[in-house]
This record gives sequence, C-alpha cells and structure tokens, in this order.
Amino acid sequence: MPKRPYDLPPMSALVAFESAARHVSFTQAAQELNVTPAAVSHQVKSLEAQLECRLFHRHHRGVALTETGAYLLVALQRGFECMAEAMSQLRRSTQAASVTIGVTTAVSSLWLTPRLAEFWKTHGDVSVAQIVSDTGEVPTECDLSIRYGVLPRDRAAARVLFRDRLMALGSPEFARSRRIGGLSDLATLPLIHFDTPVTGWTDWQGWFRALGYHGPIMQSHRVNNYLIALQAARDDMGAVLGWVALARPFLDKGQLVALLPDKVAPQEEFHVTLHNPTSTRARLVYDWLASVARSAPCADPWLID
Repeated sequence: MPKRPYDLPPMSALVAFESAARHVSFTQAAQELNVTPAAVSHQVKSLEAQLECRLFHRHHRGVALTETGAYLLVALQRGFECMAEAMSQLRRSTQAASVTIGVTTAVSSLWLTPRLAEFWKTHGDVSVAQIVSDTGEVPTECDLSIRYGVLPRDRAAARVLFRDRLMALGSPEFARSRRIGGLSDLATLPLIHFDTPVTGWTDWQGWFRALGYHGPIMQSHRVNNYLIALQAARDDMGAVLGWVALARPFLDKGQLVALLPDKVAPQEEFHVTLHNPTSTRARLVYDWLASVARSAPCADPWLID
C-alpha cells in the first residue's frame, strides 16, 4: 500500500475524538455526528491504540481529558479552524464569481439550460445562476438577461440570439381527429391562449390577422405559463401558438406537429443583453451565448441570425 503524504490516523477517528473532547462526552459527540456512543468510543479507542497513549480518563459518571488528550484537542482545533477558513474563502470566491442571468421560464427550460451544460464542459470554474421570471421585467441584480422584444439598438452590449417563427401546433392525435384545411377551419377549433404581460407578444388574434384572416376565433383555454401551454397541447387539449425554436424538442420527438404550413415572423426577437460590462465572467458568458447562437445548426434557416 502506498504511503500517505501525511502521517495521520484515519480522519474519522480524529473527528470523533475532537467532538468527544470538545463536549467532554461520548453521548453528545454521538448526537453531533449522528452515530451511536459506542461508535464514538470505538473510534477513540482505535486512536488511543495507534498513538499508544490514553486520551481520556474513563469514570462511571463520564470521561475527562488526559493531558495528552488536551494537547491533541488544541492541535486538532487549530487544524480544523484553518480548513474551515479555507472552505469559507472558497465559498465566498465561488459566490462572487457567479454570473446571474434573468430569463423566462420557457427560454430557461427549452433553450438556455440545455446549452449551459455545454458551457460548463469548457468553463467549469464559472458558476451561472438563473433568475426565472415571466413578468417581462429584468431584476436589478442580473448580469445578463435574455428577453423577447425589439433589440435595443442603443445598447452596444445586446445581441440577437435567435429569430423565431410562430406556427399552429398540436398533438398528432389532435391533428388526426380534425380536418384542418386552412385558417378558417383552425379558427373553429379549441385554441390554447397564452396570457403574458410581455409587450409585443404575438397572440392568436395577431397571428391570424398577420395571415389575412379577420374572422372570429374560438376562445377555449387560457394559461399564463408557456410551458403549460405546450403541455396542454401535447395532452390533446387544443392548438397552441408555437415558437418553432423553443418547441423544437417536442417537434423532433413527434409530440407536437404543425397543423398548418403557415408561419408568422414577428418583428420582435430573442436577444441577450449584458447589464454588467465590468464583469469579465459575465462578458465571457455573453460572448459564449452569442457565438453558440451564430454557430448552432438547425433545420430552420430563419431561426439563427
């Protein structure tokens, strides 16, 4: 067996002794370590055997430290305090290095989170936290934000991630059980409406108008979460207005299908904004997201700028 770099007994024995010596009680040490008093006693006896000296005086009413035991306790506490301080510094460093991104529920789940897994393969030292909100407002503590809307042209640190098109989507069963030959047929079917406070968001009325249909449409199901809207469509509840890029995982798996070939391209786009340009790590994530958006392969040529 290779020799260990430090001539120390097993750490479990040192931890058990330190706790027992600090409490001057095997019972309290056992409670702290979530083990039995017998287990603590066994570890202490093992340590005494290795050191060939007694660390405790055993009495019928309890235990007391020997002079050797007191010396060892002080040495261990100094060592543990140094380790605790090092851990604290590392935690503070990690927290300080965190990059915070403000993002909506749908974009977080369907676009950003899968891509962050790739980011961490090459930048494992950069922690990224997401603040998920569907209110349309960007929290002040965010270093970056990904939002849908018109790109702020006056912001140098803002880039388009992808432009998407909207299609009427539904489950395969929903598509098979209805005869949908055009917009007028679709307008009579159950439609899943997504209510959002985000300005500029294209709804069913806007989608139909953009395609030249101005007749009545059915008001069926209303939800305030886009993931729920997609799930409702997958559960055969109706047609959903689907962002092709965001719904791509469900389209690829055949869980959703296009009900009509018609597509609408809104003026708005999904873009990332850098709010903390002084942070080198935030800049790193910002540049990485932009490069991924430019280079990502896709079957739909309109999705990436």
